[in-house]
Amino acid sequence: MELKKVCTEADDDSTASLDDRFTEPIDSEKATINSHFLDEDGDAESHKFLTNGIMKKKKYEEYQEEYHPGHTSFGMSVFNLSNAIMGSGILGLSYAMANTGIVLFVVLLLGVAILSLYSVHLLLMTAKEGGSLIYEKLGERAFGWPGKMAAFGSITLQNIGAMSSYLFIVKYELPEVIRAFMGLEQSSGEWYMNGNYLVVFVSIGIILPLCILKNLVRVGMCLIYKKYNLPCPMPFMYHHTNHSMNGTALGPHALHNGTVLMDMSPASYLDGHHTSGVRFEPHPDDVEEMCTPKYFVFNSQTAYTVPILAFSFVCHPEILPIYSELKDRSRRKMQNVSNLSILAMLVMYMLSALFGYLTFYENVEAELLHTFTKVYKFDTMLLLVRLAVLTAVTLTVPIVLFPIRSSINTMLFSQREFSWVRHMLIAAFILLFNNLLVIFVPTIRDIFGFIGSSAATMLIFILPAAFYLRLVKSVPMHSVQKISAAIFLVVGIIFMFSSLSLIVMDWIQNPPGSGGGH
Repeated sequence: MELKKVCTEADDDSTASLDDRFTEPIDSEKATINSHFLDEDGDAESHKFLTNGIMKKKKYEEYQEEYHPGHTSFGMSVFNLSNAIMGSGILGLSYAMANTGIVLFVVLLLGVAILSLYSVHLLLMTAKEGGSLIYEKLGERAFGWPGKMAAFGSITLQNIGAMSSYLFIVKYELPEVIRAFMGLEQSSGEWYMNGNYLVVFVSIGIILPLCILKNLVRVGMCLIYKKYNLPCPMPFMYHHTNHSMNGTALGPHALHNGTVLMDMSPASYLDGHHTSGVRFEPHPDDVEEMCTPKYFVFNSQTAYTVPILAFSFVCHPEILPIYSELKDRSRRKMQNVSNLSILAMLVMYMLSALFGYLTFYENVEAELLHTFTKVYKFDTMLLLVRLAVLTAVTLTVPIVLFPIRSSINTMLFSQREFSWVRHMLIAAFILLFNNLLVIFVPTIRDIFGFIGSSAATMLIFILPAAFYLRLVKSVPMHSVQKISAAIFLVVGIIFMFSSLSLIVMDWIQNPPGSGGGH
């Protein structure tokens, strides 16, 4: 509904799309370029975005690298963008639903998806009139060096957050995979079962060698299947409503105690290996409470919901590269690519969050797969899913690291020749920084919350709206389009500061690692 209000000029078709001005023979009567940068200072860079005249062959060759004909089909572009959208954020959606309720979560999920589509529209419009398919260049043309640094900083921070979340998954899941292969009921404390050590070894042994190279819907189905194979309540849930029995504390570790509560062990409960011991029957009211979905929930963890959703929908740094590779590209065609991709991810996110929540209810953790550890010890399907996710995230970390290193090289060493030493040192430094984050930040929820409130908000709300207001001169400031963009910008700023404030307040009241509020 929001997109129907925006201006749709004739340039939506190939006759006026951004690349056609550079990849087709230029006719001064038919193909003038409507950018306002022609007269800016007369410098060479400004003239690369020539307007209202004939594009000379020399200027065309200078920009042939950026404005090359695309070769990627519509369907493959949808796949690429969908893959760029879906990341580790999907594992935090059930936790978000548990802290908002089903109805409020659905409203927020739809809202973030619609706003993401609107910001893609603003970004494509800005790319057309700003004369570039590079995010940082749009920032530079809009606000000079500060705009370039804002774009660079936001993209880098978002990528660091993504890398950290992937390494968190390695830290959480690899010990469980090793334990399953060794047939251990629970970790016995050896160093090779310590997630902090394992994430360092994986970073050095697998990720770093891949980073030295110079060039470069797996979870959802399992959740749906497991929902219908798990009873409710599950034994590990009892400690939330019953804290003592016969003088023995019923904490999360006591539930796995082989001498006191062996009958309540999740592994033996599901695998059918019941042993003698004390059995505990919860009160029927407690059972009903634990296994009843909530539709509206407000607590200290609700503040993390929209940041998690924003983190999950960020794809804006990839929009322009995918646009540049789209065959017969036009703004309308790329908008349709974005519409289908975000719609597909919306459905996937909805199903994953819903079935994850309806499996564990309020006991779901910020990293959904880790919650299954309390229930399954040696389940084959879950082990395969863990292996698939571990393989995916381990191989994705180098891919996410490449643009960070490329941006650093462009910002700091653009005038210098390629150096293998610098190439490896930057990769090692980025990995070291991310490993420190993963080791010392207690939960993946904190990464989702902080990055979602800061970098994701900048990339979805603030930067596209600010660049649009600054660069798109063909739309008057008093128009509905500009007023909508201005409101979008203000909403983004308010959300960023308010969500960051709420998250910091939660950290103060429930210090990370204390277990409060988790």
